[in-house]
Amino acid sequence: MDAPTFSAFIVYLVVMLSIGLFFYFRTTNLTDYILGGRRLSPSVAALSAGASDMSGWLLLGLPGALYAGGMSNIWIAIGLSIGAYLNWQFVARRLRRFTERASDSITLPDYLENRFQDNTRILRVISAIVILVFFTIYVTSGLVSGAILFEETFGMNYQLALWVGATVIVAYTFLGGFLAVSLTDFLQGTLMFLALLAVPVLVINVLGSWDAVVAEVGEIDKTHLNAFSGMGFFSIISLMAWGLGYFGQPHILARFMAIRSTKDVPKARLVGMTWMVLALFGAIFTGFAGIAYFANSPLDNSETVFIALTQAIFNPWLAGILLAAILSAIMSTVDSQLLVCSSAIAEDFYKQILRKDAKPGELVWIGRISVVVLALIATGMASNPDSKVLDLVAYAWGGFGAAFGPIVILSLFWKRMTRNGALVGMIVGATTVIIWKNLSGGMFELYEILPGFILCSIAAILVSLLDKTPSREVKKIFA
Repeated sequence: MDAPTFSAFIVYLVVMLSIGLFFYFRTTNLTDYILGGRRLSPSVAALSAGASDMSGWLLLGLPGALYAGGMSNIWIAIGLSIGAYLNWQFVARRLRRFTERASDSITLPDYLENRFQDNTRILRVISAIVILVFFTIYVTSGLVSGAILFEETFGMNYQLALWVGATVIVAYTFLGGFLAVSLTDFLQGTLMFLALLAVPVLVINVLGSWDAVVAEVGEIDKTHLNAFSGMGFFSIISLMAWGLGYFGQPHILARFMAIRSTKDVPKARLVGMTWMVLALFGAIFTGFAGIAYFANSPLDNSETVFIALTQAIFNPWLAGILLAAILSAIMSTVDSQLLVCSSAIAEDFYKQILRKDAKPGELVWIGRISVVVLALIATGMASNPDSKVLDLVAYAWGGFGAAFGPIVILSLFWKRMTRNGALVGMIVGATTVIIWKNLSGGMFELYEILPGFILCSIAAILVSLLDKTPSREVKKIFA
């Protein structure tokens, strides 16, 4: 184990845990724990949304996809960029305003129940179940990323690496809640950004020039240079459909709910989109340059290309800092996901069904205990060392995008939408993703989010039109 690299990791982890401890003493109620009292600045909200969104797949999965298949995988980045921009442009401001109008809702299930004035609690419960199911898969992907990082960097046993990463993430999420998560996401987003700019630039410089990289990759496999190589219509649409997922990701939508004011949204959008586009380009160039760099000694696991390049071209101290960026990416997403899951349990199950008179401090502790329990479940699911980060992320991302995306959009822009329309649409979207994912080979090789998103939209609209017109009270939110 390299001492400087290890030291850089330790310093980083101490800083993150210190932030969690700091906010532990400043968290007094569930709104503070879940949304930070709705007082995020635009820059923190933007980088927190980006960092919690991208996760370890930005430094492991996406570079790995480019390393394995070349430029034909850039369609994922294109779709994500378009989806993220549309989400900031059309959803962020209205969701921030609507959640406050809808009885100051602090979670997505909370918002949906209040938006449709559902006194039966069924909409809240079903949406909370969807969150718990798909976030457990999502958290699992993050823990697998962490295990790969510690395994490759320090030569740890996979199982030991898995438990070390899980313990650190749970510790500061348990302590500090949303404010700790958002501030650490801001710092982690900055570190990820710098790493994704530094690594490809230095690799290209080592190889001579960008033209030299392209020439070397062309000699290895000319198809790697062509974004359309082996890509049919369904393949391109399938990869770009990743962008649809943004409209339904609870951990990203939570940042919109928590931003200080709707007036801050334009600045947050500019910061967030600049960060995202440059980070995606960095990931793409990292994976592509890795093909040329490792031409004579191909990697066994394509998802380790960022780690391998960092260890090969940087001195140990800088390598430690840059590898901490991978841990940053992993932590910044897993902590957000655990927090949303804990809010679903504390706010949507415990408070609404078991103890309606639960005190604020009690709910915070229920949330904290939930973080530990969910992390243990996800750690158990991540124990298979053959798990692929990108596959797990795709499943969870598709589930949320299809189940919640159309419902969130329609709830913000269509007065005629009803509770039953939202409920049926959500169930249809989630079920479609699960069934489609488990079909042998995947129907038409189409990413399951696309059929799920379409069928959810159709179901929500048809049921709403067949249902009774919403009451005047329900429509007041649009005033």
